[in-house]
This record gives sequence, structure tokens and C-alpha cells, in this order.
Amino acid sequence: MQIDLHTHSTASDGRLAPQELIKRASEAGVEVLALTDHDGVDGLIEARKAAQAADMQFVNGIELSVSWNKRTIHIVGLNFQPDYEPLQRGIAGLQDFRERRAREMAQKLDKAGIPGAYEGAQSFSDGNMLGRMHFANFLVANGYAKNIRHVFKHYLVANKPGHVSGDWATMEEAVSWVTGAGGIAVIAHPARYKLTRTKLRKLIKDFMQAGGQAIEVVSGSHDVNEVKTMAAHAADFDLYASAGSDFHDPDFPWIKLGKLPPLPRQCKPVWDLFL
Repeated sequence: MQIDLHTHSTASDGRLAPQELIKRASEAGVEVLALTDHDGVDGLIEARKAAQAADMQFVNGIELSVSWNKRTIHIVGLNFQPDYEPLQRGIAGLQDFRERRAREMAQKLDKAGIPGAYEGAQSFSDGNMLGRMHFANFLVANGYAKNIRHVFKHYLVANKPGHVSGDWATMEEAVSWVTGAGGIAVIAHPARYKLTRTKLRKLIKDFMQAGGQAIEVVSGSHDVNEVKTMAAHAADFDLYASAGSDFHDPDFPWIKLGKLPPLPRQCKPVWDLFL
């Protein structure tokens, strides 16, 4: 069974509308999909309707931004009730910060000789919240960078012209919003944080202490060795294992729907908790 529990739509920083995402996933052979837009749930109703029409199992999802140990960490929430009031309040606070961050990013880029970044990013956002991917698309489209990877390397990370530090939810807040809503909290793409083994295990311990239950072992951004490493950590801590492409854009050839490798055999699939 092809399962993808980490995807994005135009409700945050993806390029496909929720209905289009479901159509593309269905054509790619995905049988179970979670829409996990950044800090928002606005796309879930449209996606669920499209999934029902496509005879696909749909899972409510979100990717929450967390500040941990002076780093930004992402926590995926799965199979929760979106109308849970503390979650809704938390989302509102994160979206307020996203708007402030976007304006500050644009100001910094303007000082670096790149005017009109806020309006330019808006043109890629489909009227929804602004994220770094929208700024990245603007920078590529206007010739400031050759591709998205170049943008994130030279403009939107620490010590670069458009970087703004995150002021996100705490680990305890984010995990409690998900679990309080009846869902499962998952550490998203852990290898992407480039943590030492000691720091990664500290992250996992803090996450579990807050009530987290799972870690993304298979990810569109994990190579074969990283999958093995995360599977070992999942086993060490008796965590459930998740799998998600982190799909954003059909023009990103390195992250495709329906192409995830299976979980390593020793893993406990997180979907056993709700499928």
C-alpha cells in the first residue's frame, strides 16, 4: 500500500490546490494521504471531498512550526479533530507570526537590493499565508537565483539576506495541540536538521516527554542511510515510524508522490494507530 503522510497544497506553500494534489496523488498510486499544510488546516475539507471521490483514504494533517533549542523544528500532526479550540488558537498565533515574518523578510531583501519581495511572494501564494517557498519562487522567477535550492542556500537561511529567526510554538504547546485534538504527533524529516546524534536524541526525548509518539523515518529528503539511521532511533525509543514525501511542487523532480520506499522491517508503522 502506497501511503504518504506529509504533503502540501496552496493552503500553505504548495503549488497545487488540495483537489489537484489529491488527483495527482491518486494518479501516482497513493492509496492513503495526509495533507499537512504549514500551520493551517484550511485545505482539509476540499482535500477530503476530493479523496472520497477518488476512493482514497484521507487523513487530517498539519505541519506545526516549533522553536526548540534555538532551532526551528517541524512537528506533523495526524488524524486529529481540526476544530479543537486550543489548536485553532495556536494556529491563529502561528499565522500572525508568519505575516510579521514575511514583512520583515521583504524588508531585509529590500535592503539587500531586492525590492518588491513581499508583493512578489504574494503573487505565488494564491491569497494564502506567506511562507519561505513563496519568496523562493519570487527570487527564482526574477532571476536572483537559478533554482529553489540555490535560494535556500544563499538567501533564506541563517546569516543570509532574507533570513528571519522563528518565534514559533514551544514543543510542549505544539504536541499538546495535536494530542489534545485526538491526534498523533510526529517529528518531521529529522535528518534535515543536521543535528549531532546527541542533540537528535535530546530532541526525541523532549518530544516524547511532551507526548509525541512517532518520527518520520521515510521522507522525501532522507537518503537510504538516513532512513536506516532514523529507523534505528525509532526502535531505540520505541517510537512509531511515519513516511511522507513532503511534496510541494510537481516541478521538484527529487520529491514525487507515490514513490516512497517501504519502511524498514523493524519499524512500527504509525498508520497502524488509525487505519
